[in-house]
Amino acid sequence: MSQDRTISDILTSISPRAQEVMREIALAYVERGEPVGSRTLSKLERLEASPATIRNVMADLEDLGLLYSPHTSAGRLPTETGLRLFVEGLMQVGTVSRQDQARIEQQCAERGSRASDVIESASSALSGLSGFAGLVASPTTNNAPLKQIQFTLLSDDSALAILVLADGTVENRLLRLPAGTPSSALVTAGNYLTQRLAGLTLAEARAKIVTDMARDRAALDDHIQKLVELGVVTPSNDGHDDGVLIVKGQLNLLDSVEAVGDLASVRALMRSLESSQTYLKLMEAADQAEGVRIFIGSQTELFGLSDCSVVIKPYRNADQQIIGAVGVIGPLRLNYGRIIPMVDYTADVMGRLLS
Repeated sequence: MSQDRTISDILTSISPRAQEVMREIALAYVERGEPVGSRTLSKLERLEASPATIRNVMADLEDLGLLYSPHTSAGRLPTETGLRLFVEGLMQVGTVSRQDQARIEQQCAERGSRASDVIESASSALSGLSGFAGLVASPTTNNAPLKQIQFTLLSDDSALAILVLADGTVENRLLRLPAGTPSSALVTAGNYLTQRLAGLTLAEARAKIVTDMARDRAALDDHIQKLVELGVVTPSNDGHDDGVLIVKGQLNLLDSVEAVGDLASVRALMRSLESSQTYLKLMEAADQAEGVRIFIGSQTELFGLSDCSVVIKPYRNADQQIIGAVGVIGPLRLNYGRIIPMVDYTADVMGRLLS
């Protein structure tokens, strides 16, 4: 099959009967992980076809690269392209049950209104409901303005920068102090930053402090300049200053080792989920989406992954700006019809709570 053909092209080129056969084989795969044979399909009243007719249809679908026959079975399984065809053109997407809606709402709201609480709870809710790993990508700080900045001495060569936001969120950063930094410099630097930056978001504060330091450099000694730079301008030491990826339920992936491929694939997946680059790529993918996005198999090489699927949707603030992404990651045989609306609903709940 030509790689230039789109899923839409393939869908319009096959008959309604072939579409039904493809749908039934894909459904059996995502629900049970089992190959399906022509005799089993012929027993379905909605197909109204003999085993011989269905075998011919299956052979045509195999020639198109949509099905393959595992060596242990005479039945067929969908290829990666076949699975995409099913998800994008043949699958019926369900709705989120009232029970699942209530569980998502309750878990996202029960721990409090702080962004970090909502993010943790949403990831846990999706993991619990999907049976795989729930993930939420979010900025480390929200858009709340800075209220106070102070420095606390920890040892001769380290201090803690404490950034307090107006909504009560606190961000801590461990700093390595320049040699010989006096304790008085900690107080002066904290006062300097609080006076100039209170009421600004962290992004606004960074832009302002660069300008102010250039102007006030002569009035600040070297120790205070360094503290000011480390406290606000320099990204945090954990490497996630642009954002953070919260993943819950990674151990659930071990239960699907057979579906994902093997243990090495799961380990590679877990390592990737721990990388800050995965956050950045998720946010980039979410930024290109109006609704739910589905990445299947080789498409997930966007995240350095393969043999798995990712279902994500961005969530937005009251101004409809994308502030994060929420989703589920698991094997190729995800229950897409159930998980897609679940991710969609969770993203809407998070956007409402975080606004």
